[in-house]
Amino acid sequence: MPGVIDVWDARSFDLGLLKVLKEQAEEITSYFDTDHAIFLSYDNLDGPDRPILRPDNPHAAAYYALLDRVGDLLASRTIRAFHYTRLTDDEVAELRRSGIHLSTPTTLRRRLDALVVSGALPADIGDQLYDASPFHSEQRDARSEKFWMVSHPIAFDDKGVAPLMARWGGEVASFWVSDAALFAPLARLGKARIAEIAVPLEATRHSHAASKAVVATFGRARGAIPEKSVFDLYLKASLPASAVFALHTEGDAAFIAMGRTYPADFVDVDVGRWKELTGEED
Repeated sequence: MPGVIDVWDARSFDLGLLKVLKEQAEEITSYFDTDHAIFLSYDNLDGPDRPILRPDNPHAAAYYALLDRVGDLLASRTIRAFHYTRLTDDEVAELRRSGIHLSTPTTLRRRLDALVVSGALPADIGDQLYDASPFHSEQRDARSEKFWMVSHPIAFDDKGVAPLMARWGGEVASFWVSDAALFAPLARLGKARIAEIAVPLEATRHSHAASKAVVATFGRARGAIPEKSVFDLYLKASLPASAVFALHTEGDAAFIAMGRTYPADFVDVDVGRWKELTGEED
């Protein structure tokens, strides 16, 4: 994927980004190493030996200034992100044809109507699902005009993403539905899918979160042990079909291996991190 950055793989960083990171390499590792020492001497310490105040990290100002600088650089770059969902074959065909569209009451109504016309969903259930959507609550602004993803690959059976693939409709149609008569048919609709998407960060509001992950990844490559800094992100503009460069369906080899041995270069650095930090088993 030329030109696409994996925020979790320093080998995917372009030369301009690497130049800035290498210039600040000493400050980056000093910040993370000091943060580790503070964790051991304060955060992970109980009892009378614990200091009253958490020590300051003297490298914090340089670290946060670097996050801002890297965030500005990333604003013009594209990263790989992952979308976990459940789609019918017709919806997959539409995704490949017209690309990614933001979630709105109108698009939800259109999707439900398509299922009704195809005979996959009774009309009354379609209406009830539409009426029960968070779009018709105080969550409207939080849900509307967005398309949500995650920055790092996550295993399909992780509790954070499994519910999104268990039933058709996601957070705007079925996630909050507790009526079995409504959600039971949705578990039979479509198949679980994981989409890999090339996301221009200028189409999001998450350049700063991406900078935190990129700096952590670079610090890891230099021997520090920060957490991976996984983050959720959403689009604020539609993307063409070409942005979806891979789509994995439940049962596919890549779907099963996602977040474990796929993508090939991915390593979940948070697994075993407690032992790295403390020398103790999880």
